[in-house]
Amino acid sequence: MRAVWLREFGPPSVLVPGEADEPAGEVVIDVVHANITFVETQVRAGRGPFPVQLPMIPGNGVGGVVDGRRVIASLGGSGGYAERVAVPASALLDVPDGMALDAAVALLADGRTATMLFKAANVAAGERVLVEAAAGGVGTLLVQLARSAGATVVGAVGSEAKLALVDSLGAEAVLYDDVAGPLDVVFDGVGGEIARSAFTLLARGGRMLSYGLASGEWAGIGAEEAAARGVTLVQPNRSPDALRGYTEQALHSGLAPVIGQRFPLENASDAHAAIESRATTGKTLLDVR
Repeated sequence: MRAVWLREFGPPSVLVPGEADEPAGEVVIDVVHANITFVETQVRAGRGPFPVQLPMIPGNGVGGVVDGRRVIASLGGSGGYAERVAVPASALLDVPDGMALDAAVALLADGRTATMLFKAANVAAGERVLVEAAAGGVGTLLVQLARSAGATVVGAVGSEAKLALVDSLGAEAVLYDDVAGPLDVVFDGVGGEIARSAFTLLARGGRMLSYGLASGEWAGIGAEEAAARGVTLVQPNRSPDALRGYTEQALHSGLAPVIGQRFPLENASDAHAAIESRATTGKTLLDVR
């Protein structure tokens, strides 16, 4: 079967199409779309948050068909960039009637993350909420969720080209240098100096939730520093049962994922290059068939 291999760490070009053995397992999914996350670009470059053994087929989330049943599934860290994957039956999640399969795949990782963060933040009507990386897959969903709660949402992005998308979602679209306080909640998907600057804008009683390090580093804000300012560093529930529940909630929440770009399976290297160039918006998918 067709697949994409990672045999050495390096730039996007190290992702090479090739053949792979047919998977064996409890259930085999005929993959239609594979999800790509920013973490996968870090793994490919050798900077991932967890160790991997090479060679490997990257990819942690897919959507496809099992005996006519439309499903999505997380794979435990590898195997997704391929025509077929094997998973335990318990890993399958049914795609709701009326939802497109690609939308369900777009919600698999990003919808789970956004729902987890939103629930942990306990956003209230009238609060002022900052969403970093607001034009990204998770960011566009967080904007929708916070808006639905009646919050005033500030969506921060790194380039003027992304402002229109964030504005269309009903947020106050700004560049990072133009974010102003006071803020009640910060959803930090960037880390580094951008996150530390956002932290200083939080009012007493504010909450900060860090979930990504697009800058290459975490915010590095300690509990004592936060407590001194009356800010809570919120840690969501990440248990396996909770994560599955967040995904199911996202699938039935009415969220509208933004699929900004698609690439054929064989062009996974181009997809990684686009993500790393910060040129993408919303979700990036590989179309397998």
